[in-house]
Amino acid sequence: MDLWRAMLNSRQVWFWAFAPILGSVAGLLYAQIFDVEAFSAAIRGAFVGAPILLYERGNVLSRWRDAIRQAATPFFIVATIATYVLMILVGNAAAGTVLHHLFGYMRTAREAMALSESGLVYALVVSALVTFVFRVRDLIGPSLFTSLLLGRYHRPTKEERIFLFLDVSGSTHFADRHGDLETQAYLGQIFSALALPVRRSQGSIDDYIGDMALVTWPMHRGMRDAACLRCVFDFAAVLKGQAPMWLARFGQVPEFRAVLHCVWVVTAENGLERHKIAYFGDVVNTTGRLESLSKTLGEPVLVSGDFLDSIRELPLDLAAENLGFYAMRGRNEPLEVSAIRLRAKNSSGV
Repeated sequence: MDLWRAMLNSRQVWFWAFAPILGSVAGLLYAQIFDVEAFSAAIRGAFVGAPILLYERGNVLSRWRDAIRQAATPFFIVATIATYVLMILVGNAAAGTVLHHLFGYMRTAREAMALSESGLVYALVVSALVTFVFRVRDLIGPSLFTSLLLGRYHRPTKEERIFLFLDVSGSTHFADRHGDLETQAYLGQIFSALALPVRRSQGSIDDYIGDMALVTWPMHRGMRDAACLRCVFDFAAVLKGQAPMWLARFGQVPEFRAVLHCVWVVTAENGLERHKIAYFGDVVNTTGRLESLSKTLGEPVLVSGDFLDSIRELPLDLAAENLGFYAMRGRNEPLEVSAIRLRAKNSSGV
């Protein structure tokens, strides 16, 4: 887990350094459009743009960001633009202070901190566009949004991918006790909690099917430092850490079953008015049958032999138990499966 946290922190440090550069570029664009002094515009862009980019990345004000992302779109837009305006005003004031005290810009710090009408309009227009783009990205999923934008799968592409089926245990019994509306609220909260572990592992939630989420990774990304497996156990840790909230709100802490399988598939864009990335091959059927097998075996985390062979070396805190071969409907040969578990810590906590 320490290596996993270090990897995440290194990516965060990289983006903290990169965000001001992107902000400066936006400032230089403003200088070109409105014919103002480039250096001060770049400094203002860095101080104004960096907080907004870090906010959208989830590095600052993450709880507030996650809360409004779950709200209805009109409230999300108003709350996000209000957040941006506050960041614009504070960032511009900080930039003016730096420009005055370090570079002698303007006669007083108050003058240097003043925001011109064109600057405010430019910042608000850019903020509105960023809000719209990120809302669309949230609605269709970051990975799908990027793939559609770049036309990555406009032509069918053969690639090796990892698939995770994550099924919420006991949702039918929960529905019998609490009704459909409360069950949907329950599942919605669970899938919201899943978003952060998936984002940390650089995966993509491709679909929700009832009480199950389908998550995928390109092979190289999901296998790097066992990111796809880390996602599963990271999610379990999130649910455990939020146990008091779940008990207070729903009367129980969610449990789930997870199965992972990897295979070559053909990936392509489908549809015209509603685009979707589709996967062609037996992977979905096989992974679905693995999920049924995990229920029969009583194993919360199950992986195929193909997956385990591809990952080569498990992280030190995880252990695999080979459960043998099982016949799968639609496959000519039995499939080898293994259970993945956290290693028990010894008395020294290692």
